[in-house]
Parts: sequence; C-alpha cells; structure tokens
Amino acid sequence: MSQPVQPPNQPQQPFGGQPVDGNPYAGQPGQPAPAAPTGNPYGQQPPASNPYGQQPPAPTGNPFAGQQPGQSAPFGGGAPFAPAPPARNNVLLGVLVALGAAVVAGILYGVIAGSIEREVGYAAVGVGFLVGFASSKIGGSNPAVIGAAAVFSIGAVYLGQLVGISMVLADLAQIPFSEVIGDHFGAVTEAWSQEADFMTYLFLALGAIAAVGGAKKAG
Repeated sequence: MSQPVQPPNQPQQPFGGQPVDGNPYAGQPGQPAPAAPTGNPYGQQPPASNPYGQQPPAPTGNPFAGQQPGQSAPFGGGAPFAPAPPARNNVLLGVLVALGAAVVAGILYGVIAGSIEREVGYAAVGVGFLVGFASSKIGGSNPAVIGAAAVFSIGAVYLGQLVGISMVLADLAQIPFSEVIGDHFGAVTEAWSQEADFMTYLFLALGAIAAVGGAKKAG
C-alpha cells in the first residue's frame, strides 16, 4: 500500500514543538505561546486609569462659579436672571396713588389741626409733598400725574381743614365727632367759609406747590 503524499511547504512548529491536545497555552504556529495563568486574575491587566484623578471641583451651589472673568452667561445672555426694572410711567396708577395719599394725608393733617386748634403751614407743605412724591414714584414724571397730585393736594388740605373744624365743633358741642360729620356736615362747611382768610387759601396753595416739588424730587 502506498503512503499519502504530504502537501508541500507544510508549516513547521517552532522549535519542533507539537500542539498538545487539551492545552490552550501550547504554542501555535508562528505565534509565541501565551503565559500560563498564575491564579491572580489581575496580574497581567494594564494599569487602570484613576477615575478620580481629573474630577471637576465639587459643586458649590453657584451654577456660574466655573466661568472665567468676562465670560458671558449661558444662552448668550448677560447677567443671569437680571431683574426687570420697576414699571413706571403708569399714568392711571400714579393718579390713583395720588388720590389715596391725599385722603390719608388730609385726615392726618385734620387730626393735627383739630388737636392743637390751629393750622400749621409746615403740615400743609408736608401733605402736598407726600402726595406728589408718592404719585410720581409710581407714575413717573408725566404731566398728568403731576397735575393730579397738585389738585389732590389742594383737596387734601381742604379735607384736613374740615376735619379740624369738625373736631373743634364736636368738642364745643360735646357730641361725637362722627355725629358732626354725618349729621352736621353743612354746618361744618359753613363754618369753614366764615373762618376762611388769607392764610387758609395760602395753605391750600402751599399744598399744591409742595406736590409739584415732591413729584420732581421723585422723578
């Protein structure tokens, strides 16, 4: 019987070694034999990188702490969450504020005048200044707001004069103040007409002038 013919240029095992059945670490043709395991599963692993080596700094609660000076805020804006400027130049709101301030200031002025039984020029000026300043602080320097403040200041001083006269009449007649205002308001206005003089009208004018000054001060 004839022997089988070996194929030409059959690859040779290095150093004449032959693969051993069942040994996964035996030499393969043309490759060095891998090292046998030593029992340490981490023996031949490449050094792992430190996951904490280049950590960013811990958060401080400020989302913009890491930005460089001069760097714009995210989304292309300037200062983050810049507060909106207060709404001004609201004519209607300014007029309403002037009216409310005039009523409050007029009552206070009347209480002072009735307590000392005389009018004080500085108090009339204070009434007008308060009305003009408050209205212009809300409504801006609009001429309508300033004009309303001046008119309401005259009304506030007049209201204060009526309150003062009512307090004096209530004290003289030994009746409640509310009864004088509610039941004898005509007598109060008549008494004001009889007692009005140059100083009475001067205080009214001082209230209007002070209102204009207060409005300009606020604007």
